[in-house]
Amino acid sequence: MKTKQRKPLFDRLKQGLEEGIAHAKGELTLKTVEVPDDPPEIDAETLAALRSRAAMSQAVFARMLSVSTKTLQSWEQGRRQPSGASLRIIQMFSEHPEMVCKSVGLPVVTLEGVKVKGKKIVVTRMPSKIKSTANKQ
Repeated sequence: MKTKQRKPLFDRLKQGLEEGIAHAKGELTLKTVEVPDDPPEIDAETLAALRSRAAMSQAVFARMLSVSTKTLQSWEQGRRQPSGASLRIIQMFSEHPEMVCKSVGLPVVTLEGVKVKGKKIVVTRMPSKIKSTANKQ
C-alpha cells in the first residue's frame, strides 16, 4: 500500500496564504468549532451509588466502561479518579443510560434520581419501599 506524499512545504505555505487572503476578502469562510465543556466530576460514593442504581455488578459496570474491575474498585474506594474519557462515558450513561446500554449490548436500564447538575453527577436518595407489617385486627 502506497502512502500519500505530502505536498512540498512551499506549496503548503502558498495554499495557506492564498486561503488567508481569500478569507480577508470575504471570499472564503473559515469553520469555527465550539469546544465542549469538560465532563462532570464524580466522587467515589456517587459512582458506587450510580452503579448500584443501575443494578449492575462491578464486573458488568467496569466492562461497560471498558476498564478493569480493579480500576473500578479503586475509583469506588477513592484511591484513583476516572480519566476524562471514562468520565465522559459515565456522564453519557447518567444522562442516557438506554443509549449506552444498547451500544454495548446490555439490557436497557432506567436511572431514577440521577442528574447532572452543573459540573457534578448527583444520585439522589430514593425513599425506602418498606411496607408496614402492623397487625390488623
